[in-house]
Amino acid sequence: MTDSNTITANLTPLPDKVGVDGLEDKWRAVWDEDGTYAFRNTRDRKAVYSIDTPPPTVSGSLHVGHVFSYTHTDIIARFKRMQGFDVFYPMGWDDNGLPTERRVQNYYGVRVDVSLPYDPDFKPPFEGTDGKKIDAKDQAPISRQNFIELCERLTAQDEKLFEALWRRLGLSIDWTQTYHTIGEHPRRVAQKAFLRNLARGEAYQQEAPGLWDVTFQTAVAQAELESREYPGFYHKVAFRFEDGTPIYIETTRPELLAACTSLIANPEDERYKPFFGKEVYSPLFHVKVPILAHPAAEMDKGAGIAMCCTFGDVTDVEWWRDLKLPTRSIIQRNGRIVMDTPDWITDPAGREVFAETAGKTTFSARKVIVDKLRESGDLDGEPTPTRRMTNFYEKGDKPLEIVTSRQWYLKNGGTDPALNAELISRGKELNFHPDFMRVRYENWVHGLNGDWLISRQRFFGVPFPLWYPVKADGTPDYDHPITPSEDRLPIDPTIDVPAGYTADQRDVPGGFTAEKDIMDTWATSSLTPQIVTHWEEPDEVSKALFASTFPMDLRPQGQDIIRTWLFSTVDRAHLENHCLPWAHATLSGWILDPDHKKMSKSKGNVVVPNEPIEKFGADAVRYWAAAARLGLDATYDEGQMKIGRRLAIKLLNATKFALAIGREDEHHHVGAAASAEWDPARVTEPLDRAVMARMAAVVREATAALEAYEHSKALEAIETFFWQFCDDYIELVKNRAYGTADATGAAPSEEAVTSARTALGLGLDAFARLLAPYLPYATEEVWGWMHAGEGSVHRAAWPSAALYEAAADGADAALLDHAGAALAALRGIKSTAKVSMKTPILAVTLSVSDEAVAEAIRAAMADLAEAGRVTGTIELEVAGAASGEGESEAAEVTVASSELGEPPAKKPKAA
Repeated sequence: MTDSNTITANLTPLPDKVGVDGLEDKWRAVWDEDGTYAFRNTRDRKAVYSIDTPPPTVSGSLHVGHVFSYTHTDIIARFKRMQGFDVFYPMGWDDNGLPTERRVQNYYGVRVDVSLPYDPDFKPPFEGTDGKKIDAKDQAPISRQNFIELCERLTAQDEKLFEALWRRLGLSIDWTQTYHTIGEHPRRVAQKAFLRNLARGEAYQQEAPGLWDVTFQTAVAQAELESREYPGFYHKVAFRFEDGTPIYIETTRPELLAACTSLIANPEDERYKPFFGKEVYSPLFHVKVPILAHPAAEMDKGAGIAMCCTFGDVTDVEWWRDLKLPTRSIIQRNGRIVMDTPDWITDPAGREVFAETAGKTTFSARKVIVDKLRESGDLDGEPTPTRRMTNFYEKGDKPLEIVTSRQWYLKNGGTDPALNAELISRGKELNFHPDFMRVRYENWVHGLNGDWLISRQRFFGVPFPLWYPVKADGTPDYDHPITPSEDRLPIDPTIDVPAGYTADQRDVPGGFTAEKDIMDTWATSSLTPQIVTHWEEPDEVSKALFASTFPMDLRPQGQDIIRTWLFSTVDRAHLENHCLPWAHATLSGWILDPDHKKMSKSKGNVVVPNEPIEKFGADAVRYWAAAARLGLDATYDEGQMKIGRRLAIKLLNATKFALAIGREDEHHHVGAAASAEWDPARVTEPLDRAVMARMAAVVREATAALEAYEHSKALEAIETFFWQFCDDYIELVKNRAYGTADATGAAPSEEAVTSARTALGLGLDAFARLLAPYLPYATEEVWGWMHAGEGSVHRAAWPSAALYEAAADGADAALLDHAGAALAALRGIKSTAKVSMKTPILAVTLSVSDEAVAEAIRAAMADLAEAGRVTGTIELEVAGAASGEGESEAAEVTVASSELGEPPAKKPKAA
């Protein structure tokens, strides 16, 4: 098709009418049949470009924000493929996790009851509930295994819909490389990585206070927190010394008074220095607690002295650890006060008060305590309303509690300064696009205050591959977990039996019991580079794949999951592979609705992607997405989509027009197939060479931008020149390209005609390639007209600036700008006179800014006269000549004077 000097075109007959409708179905079928986007499994790592594609959460539907970010990735994939790379571009589905469980609960109307046995004949009470949430009390209880089967069934349905959307959008995914985060291979990878973390001491379990969501009954990691404003009340409460003297604290959580271990003030606070080391009694419960100093106490907050309860918030945990305070937990996992009165409350009246709160929600308990404080006189004044920032689980509706539980953790630098420094260093190695996103990574790592909590008390996820011995008293021996050999993975410990045991020894003294927790969904998703590249798989094909694709080249993702997905993936690769998982990370912004609010399902302001694709076409929607810069939010804008559709249609029409020149029969139908050679050496005319000079510059600019992952900058350069090419260059040269005689009857030379046709061919061939990453359907269509039987434009070579520089032969691209400005001036004469563009100009004088502009216009004078229908002379006067109509000192070309002929007669309307 091309060599270093010539592009050979294999031209097909052209369609009578062109349009974007129907192109998606047409070309998608061809791409599938031809394996256009298949990974060729090149063994040379330098020849492979590998992408760690985000696996979308399979939870019912995608919104147009997904289209936005995935289009950005696809542009890079297509660009790299055209550069000659064997692009490894898989697609994953994030099946497991809380979103899937919630969807299954609502879709089928079920909930898990771990005490129930598996029912092989179970049929759910519902099959879709039209998006209505079914209350837990109305959900049918089923076994864990039945629930998992429903999760697998529903996610399989959702994935088919997701794949259909991605295909229609034109993502150049290799669909043979699809994976599931809950599939056998990902489970094996996640379990293998965990066992190796455990063996190296990077994974550990601990009974410790942690954040807990009472609604979903699961522990929550630091990365999953969301700080929200929450209404509450300040209560000024008196603790008393032995003689009854009060010392007041202010609290929003008086229901935790029974859990109080101490009062804490800042060591520099002069108000409380005299009291450090002394003791006071808590109100209502009469428990003696010390007054202690800690630098985390805020002197200007409330009374400047606070009660430390185990546990009201993360500061309480910090004080508890640093000051080695006793544990006095009263909040259960269900968010209610414990039933049994704690043994540290010995005062009979205090025990009676506690009994009134036992089993109540924190809200109800708070009301009881406040009423009792009023009665005892320990409440100073009435509660005053406030709004405070409170931690929520990002998917939850109630404030998090802190409860003590046994959980699994993975080291991430939160407790190990050396590891923290190493992960900061890894962040400096990584190429962030845009670079200002790097600070978000560094701030997150610097701010870690604990290791990564990776266990979840849920059901649909990757099980921890562990069992525990059961001691003689029937309790699990958590200190000595039983692990399987790697060749047995993946396993489900609730079903599989550890080596050396039999099934009847499950959950009996002397036997074993399963670890029932599952891994956090991020604990699997953080291993997507290892999953897709087949890390540590024993077969030779997998070994070759890993060697040629890992570390990967690109991780595209949203800016909001830097702390979760990006950081956790860096952590896992650092611990396991001692390197970064990829060289580049591209971060997309958010989609905003027309009111400039973030688009999200929870706000009910999302747009379903099928709607704009159906309305404007996939290329148009891709154009809207591609016009947005990385890292910046973009507004959902159908106006942009209309522009994208117009661009695609213009490409079709302009290409058809240029390819039809010289190939029409007497009935104005395009003739048979033909071939053409577009040899840069045949571009001889100054204007044609100028347009080739501009093309060379645009190719260089677009290539550099895409190499820097600035897809929008590249699109802007390509599109700007494309419209100039169509509106100015084609209009200027079309008569010459046709060989049309001028007003004197003189026809252009054969060399001049060939020059125009060659430049048109080279230009439109370049635009098909340059726009291919953005408008895959329209560019494939025009490529088929130019290069029939030569494969897809998406496997063609990315254009080389050298070819167009050869055609330019040192010409100045500014000639095209000046000639275009002159043509605009001629058109302006007719617009001002409100006559047809076919009206002849008998004579015109153009005022130009300097001699260089005049020289450029002289070089294109013949084309300019034909395009502007100037039948007489075009005079040029350099700046300083007499002013005329339309003159402007700032303009390069203005009209000094003109004379119009008679407008063409209007054709009579058909009867």
